[in-house]
Amino acid sequence: MTRIGLLLGLTVIATAPLWVWNPYHLHTLIMAGIFAVLALSLNLLLGYTGQLSLGHAAFFGIGAYATGLLTVKLEWSPWIGLLASAVLPAAPGYVIGRLALKLRGAYFVLLTISFAGCVSLVSVNWMDLTNGPLGIPGVPPVEIALPGLPALSLRTKAAYYYLVLAGVALAYLVCLALIRSRVGRALVALRENETLAASVGIDATHYLVLAALISAGMAGFAGGLYAHYTRFVSPEVFLFTYTVTMVIMVVAGGKGTLAGPVVGAVLFTVLPEALRAATSWQWQMLLYGVLLLVVLFCMPAGIVPTLRGARLRGSAS
Repeated sequence: MTRIGLLLGLTVIATAPLWVWNPYHLHTLIMAGIFAVLALSLNLLLGYTGQLSLGHAAFFGIGAYATGLLTVKLEWSPWIGLLASAVLPAAPGYVIGRLALKLRGAYFVLLTISFAGCVSLVSVNWMDLTNGPLGIPGVPPVEIALPGLPALSLRTKAAYYYLVLAGVALAYLVCLALIRSRVGRALVALRENETLAASVGIDATHYLVLAALISAGMAGFAGGLYAHYTRFVSPEVFLFTYTVTMVIMVVAGGKGTLAGPVVGAVLFTVLPEALRAATSWQWQMLLYGVLLLVVLFCMPAGIVPTLRGARLRGSAS
């Protein structure tokens, strides 16, 4: 039954543009996919190393600005821009990973917030590079060009949905390969007991830096997808609300699992839109907060671990 349900779920996801006729609903699904990549990136730190980063929106914004500047000002290919959106944020991710060795807990949280604030200030005040509050308009759409055929632009929502879906699958597979490898086991060991892990030869420096670097690259890639979808980049990509939303998605979905951040991203992207359609704006945030509290109190481990535990108990009985 589980395999059948999984197959049906994948079929529904793959055929969404065929039965989701409302463009705004399809837009919501695209944003859910972008947030899924973001949540998976944060989960590598929060779920598998135990480090809470409240500046993850900085990597998202760096990735968006990287592809925006390269494709608009230098007129490079959007595919190179997407690649750069994953590579360039890895550099500050490496620095954050190195600093994580010296800072833990609240100090690491303050470091990440400060880093995000500094990057946001640069985006606003470096007018010659970023165009300041005016942002960078005209980010070109991604195109697929095959030899002998005209270029196929992924300008429509249906076409871009599949690009984002491929991005989610890529991010998921990267996380899956990482967690199932020796690196993933080392990260879990460091999360559970760093002193004991070091006593058996696990190099905390190497693994924490690697996790931070990959996490930053994935968040930047999500920023690149966002830039080419909205075709506009502004300092709003560094908003703290993006980081808070990521944390909610990871924790409520189930940190330390691979499916949890994806489920959390879909649920907490669709939920605000459903509340907007169901009630007036005065009640939307109240209901959102109440539903979030219900999820956290009833499913303290997260949605996916709770459902998985219930299924195992049901099969055992």
